[in-house]
Amino acid sequence: MNKSFPKIPYNQRMNNKLLFQDKTILITGSGRGVGRAIALHFARLGANVIVNFYRNRAPALDTVKEIEALGRRAHLIKANIGDMDDLNRLFDEVETQAGGLDFLVCNAASGYNRPAMEQKPKGWDWTMNINARSALFAAQRAAPMMEKRGGGAIVNISSPGSFRVLPDYIVVGASKAALEAVTRYLAVELAPKNIVVNAVSPGVILTEALQHFDAMRQDERILERAIERTPAGRLVTPEDVAEVVAFLCSPSAYMIRGQVIVMDGGYTLVG
Repeated sequence: MNKSFPKIPYNQRMNNKLLFQDKTILITGSGRGVGRAIALHFARLGANVIVNFYRNRAPALDTVKEIEALGRRAHLIKANIGDMDDLNRLFDEVETQAGGLDFLVCNAASGYNRPAMEQKPKGWDWTMNINARSALFAAQRAAPMMEKRGGGAIVNISSPGSFRVLPDYIVVGASKAALEAVTRYLAVELAPKNIVVNAVSPGVILTEALQHFDAMRQDERILERAIERTPAGRLVTPEDVAEVVAFLCSPSAYMIRGQVIVMDGGYTLVG
């Protein structure tokens, strides 16, 4: 059976500024950290941004102000994406405020870091609902909005803990493995709607939270050891992640489907 997909003009492949101008992107958990970097990067490329947060309003408001300072529209929505009622309310508001959606980045994550023998059902449910279940049901809501605009892209943010055994990471790792499976299934089922689905799996990311954590445990030299083991000579930054996400949302990545892009400076190659 032959299927017809739109051909992307070469000039659009090479011009992201043209591509993202006046497009709308929703990034879950975009008040700070990696989500904030993705939001600001897309705003610089011309997109209007839906900023989502759950607990920390102040940094989310700062992100909105920075987007608006770039001359783009921004809308702030508080929602716990692990709760189905909140998730549906989030997309209802996106549709009301933006009238549609071009890109979705499932970035929000949570979890209980403790050994396998100490995990509780509540922690399992909480982690799975936010990290994996939300991506499936967010895609269900996003797809019709994208289809009305001729297609779009979904990028899920994963973690090397999906395939590597990390200390006290069992529940988060399992949720990220589930997220990657969801990514592959969505990539196939949404392809006829001209919606591209992929995932990005960053290594250790240099964020303010990580730097604070390192300062509290200087004896373990967490950051120094991670850098020493990274062939690229430095840690991944939120801006690095934002650029890869933007590439996956561009027509240049049209033939990349259901893939998990590991970006860790080569850390997992030698670790």
